[in-house]
Amino acid sequence: MPEGADNPLVEFRDVSFSHPGSSSPVISHLNFSVERGETLVLLGESGCGKTTTLKLVNRLLLPTSGQVTVEGKSTNEWDAIALRRRTGYVIQDGGLFPHFTVARNVGLVPALERWDEAKIKSRVDELLSIVGLEPNDFAHRYPRELSGGQRQRVGVARALAAEPPLLLLDEPFGALDPLTRASLQRQFGEITKQLNKTAILVTHDVREALLLGSRIGLMHRGRLILLETPSNFLKSKEAQALAYIETLSLPGIASGSLQELEETE
Repeated sequence: MPEGADNPLVEFRDVSFSHPGSSSPVISHLNFSVERGETLVLLGESGCGKTTTLKLVNRLLLPTSGQVTVEGKSTNEWDAIALRRRTGYVIQDGGLFPHFTVARNVGLVPALERWDEAKIKSRVDELLSIVGLEPNDFAHRYPRELSGGQRQRVGVARALAAEPPLLLLDEPFGALDPLTRASLQRQFGEITKQLNKTAILVTHDVREALLLGSRIGLMHRGRLILLETPSNFLKSKEAQALAYIETLSLPGIASGSLQELEETE
């Protein structure tokens, strides 16, 4: 077993963050861990601090106070580039380089890591197949030649390319139409289980949180107010959780059963 493999992959220890010159913190006193192999979903309304929390993991931001650790090492001590190559990052619409082909987009980090060309091509073909894109049909295309759902699939493939232990996803399916979103949500859930990946996913969509999360961290005004499994989230009496549950409008869903929710997708 690798060193530290029995410890949380990510840990927040009394973490707060404020923008320079601001007297109001964006996040306050966050304490939680992300276990290896789980998908932790950060759920909350716009402005609650969930994207800031995600950016603290790969050192796009540094804590004002407290400590964030990745693989047992404080982000303050990580080399920023090395850390980001250990974390696959997916944003809305994939964030692809428009002048790169699909193959070059997916193979970017392996190329930066100086993998040989044959290994890169093999990895690109493997990942395109995993995300449902036939390599012979899509590897040579450019992002402008793809649909929104296809670009998002390429974004997921790129995030996985260098076999990072951690995936960070910021509203990855939010800009897609409902049918494409549902399809990609299912596929992402299958991929993370198949590859045993650890993921932190940010969303404001409670359905997405319930379907994809091993645990759901509910954020409100910069604080983590609830951290529960999907089933226990549905049973929670916390006011903000109840407000989300009421939006589902499914008979019996508040009783804690996920089956009906899954059948609607």
